[in-house]
Amino acid sequence: MEAALRIALLTHSTNPRGGVVHAIELGDALHALGQHATVLAPDPHGRGLFRETRCGWTGVPARAVDGNLAARVRQGIDDYVAWFARPDAPQFDIYHAQDAISANALAVLRGRGIIPGFVRTVHHLDDFDDPLLAAWQERGYRAADRVLCVSRLWCETLAREHDIAALQVSNGVDLARWTPEPNERDLALRAGLGLGPGPVVLAVGGIEPRKNTLRILQAFLLLRARLPRAQLVIAGGASLLDHGAYAREFEARVAAAGLERGPGRPLQVLGRIDDKDMPALLRCADVLAFPSLREGFGLVVLEAMASGTPVVVPRIAPFTDYLPERACAWADPDDPASIAAALVEACDPPTATRLRARGQAVCAQHSWHRSAVRHLALYRACLATPSQGAPHA
Repeated sequence: MEAALRIALLTHSTNPRGGVVHAIELGDALHALGQHATVLAPDPHGRGLFRETRCGWTGVPARAVDGNLAARVRQGIDDYVAWFARPDAPQFDIYHAQDAISANALAVLRGRGIIPGFVRTVHHLDDFDDPLLAAWQERGYRAADRVLCVSRLWCETLAREHDIAALQVSNGVDLARWTPEPNERDLALRAGLGLGPGPVVLAVGGIEPRKNTLRILQAFLLLRARLPRAQLVIAGGASLLDHGAYAREFEARVAAAGLERGPGRPLQVLGRIDDKDMPALLRCADVLAFPSLREGFGLVVLEAMASGTPVVVPRIAPFTDYLPERACAWADPDDPASIAAALVEACDPPTATRLRARGQAVCAQHSWHRSAVRHLALYRACLATPSQGAPHA
């Protein structure tokens, strides 16, 4: 029997973003396999992760920076390097970065001979105007010994545009946590938010360009023209990037449309909510609107499906890679009318019943256990191969 591995899963934040959720779920699944997995993240305020873990958790001492994005990224790299460079820093067999900040820190540490190498998961790549941010993003995957992606889209993008041979290791969904079975929290949350007969449209990810929130708003206004009791709830949005200008445009359009806000009103922008309320929030929604313009995978889509909530997704990869044609309502993400039509389709009772059944079937094909087994095999293969940097496509 092979000895358990000590696995460090590094992420950039303690907030509920996709890469952070991936690290937690993977860590818990590796823990269930008998591995010694630890999630690490810079924790400048000492508040800990947004969610409890079954695997280990370490908050890396960090300094909060109010400067521009490059300054905050640099500080995140420096915080990780300083912590791992301490003489009493814990030692791991595998160092696995989920983002460019932790990957750049690991690249520095390997250059100093403090760690032997590292694995990097690329969830998605951003377009940066700042050459320093672009350089950090590139070094984050080029310096890795093995690059993984959660979808075929980004494996192909890395091969085609960057000559990097990445391996696909898909995301999963926890069917014990995300379930269509209601509980008492559903009623309390519905009452607290003043949710009426609906339909209730839920958008997750906050107000930002990548989540396509402005077009969600436009589509919702078209939906209300047909279904005047419709309500839009927007949750989440803890991002390292600055979306202030986009948020101001959103507010201007809300004001121009005369949308009332607050509990029982047509629009509610909740921001970050308690993680324990997320399953109930998904169940309270009649449809998840997720016409995102760029995703690594879109974990919340599986979570909504597992919760029995129909989803509207864009007809682009990675969604077209893992979602069957009739498992969701498809939309053109650049066209608010198309998004609105998909919302109407998903809220149609017979269609919603079909989408719920097909969504459950999709979720049954994705498990964190399967993902963890695949990761573990790749970790052992990395340990058996000398460090040489990311392989070329």
